[in-house]
Amino acid sequence: MQNIKIAVIGLGYVGLPLARLFSTKYKTVGFDMNQARVDALMGGHDATLEVADKLLQDAIQNNGFICTTKLEDIKDCNFYVVAVPTPVDTNNRPDLKPLWGASETVGKVISKGDIVVYESTVYPGVTEEECLPVVEKVSGLKFNTDFFAGYSPERINPGDKEHTVEKIKKVTSGSTPEIADIVDEVYNSVLVNGTHKAPSIKVAEASKIIENSQRDVNIAFMNELAKIFNAMGIDTNDVIDAAASKWNFIKLKPGLVGGHCISVDPYYLIQKAQVYGVLPRVMSAARRLNDGMGDYVANQVIKLMNKKGVLVKDAKILLLGITFKENCPDIRNTKIVDIYSTLSEYTSNITVYDPWANGVHVKYEYEIELTNKSLEELKGKFDAVILGVAHDAFKQEDIRAFLKCENGVVYDVKGMLNREMIDGRL
Repeated sequence: MQNIKIAVIGLGYVGLPLARLFSTKYKTVGFDMNQARVDALMGGHDATLEVADKLLQDAIQNNGFICTTKLEDIKDCNFYVVAVPTPVDTNNRPDLKPLWGASETVGKVISKGDIVVYESTVYPGVTEEECLPVVEKVSGLKFNTDFFAGYSPERINPGDKEHTVEKIKKVTSGSTPEIADIVDEVYNSVLVNGTHKAPSIKVAEASKIIENSQRDVNIAFMNELAKIFNAMGIDTNDVIDAAASKWNFIKLKPGLVGGHCISVDPYYLIQKAQVYGVLPRVMSAARRLNDGMGDYVANQVIKLMNKKGVLVKDAKILLLGITFKENCPDIRNTKIVDIYSTLSEYTSNITVYDPWANGVHVKYEYEIELTNKSLEELKGKFDAVILGVAHDAFKQEDIRAFLKCENGVVYDVKGMLNREMIDGRL
């Protein structure tokens, strides 16, 4: 395939870093429906902080990279990459509307001989059974005759400055052996650690879904252990450290499982498995357990407050952190809101502080107000403090200084604080 021109559809946490990387080798256009997002990117700033301003500006100024909301700007492309979200609905059922919409967009611009590659995390079969028929219908072209497809699952880890997109080994696949070679070659040309070419699109789809499902199950096991050992009065982290002295023990820690990947993707495979008459009991149990950990943490805090004689009703509580992980602004599906929700049944005096999160986005998404006060202004005012996110900004703080009296409660969700500073941890 000669003179490749790439269009990346969806400029979020996945699409933008990929588009920027492709622009170092190919003429690349980024497409997104959000005009404000496109304007900000063309102004040289990525609010997700996944692409440094310097890199983005270099791509625009020196590589000819552009971001647009206009279909005509991507009509002359011949290699389309779809990187839109794949959420679940309120019943945890896969919501394919963003993918259908992106497929319609591709259908409006795709031409004979072009390739469309999907990166969105899905259950096996979505690309060929759900997306490509939409492209066919809108374009009037026939799949694998007039146009072709591939699948290369995203592996972006928000906030991770070590495993950046160019360093991630990518799985690739294509709708024919020849197309698989082309897709693999295009990705290989911009990646430091190369690719793994899967034998089919469905295998590539399945590989991605089990990456996150495996982590979900493993973390659920640690969370279950935490519940058991907390009931026994044993520190879970001490147990894990001791067990990890054996060479083949996999060291993981308990915690809140939020974000767009681990807490969402397993539902896609769970749903599809049931269509085939298979009930994925382990995965389903892991999801239920992990989804309940925010409520569990809140109740542990309430229990500690009662033990120390701190009145829970109308207590002043400080939540440190609301993003789903440390040192990044991503608030998608954060489980800190579950802690907030449970505690709000007892008190309305809950203060949430996060130096990374955008207060407007938090208010819109969760109807929670972030405080504008500094950490210094918050000291000496609370009955309980919960360290929910391990932001670097919290590591040097004396967390007990936020309490208004000595018998207040400090709870460490992340196991980050010195033991002398806390009353309990997960």
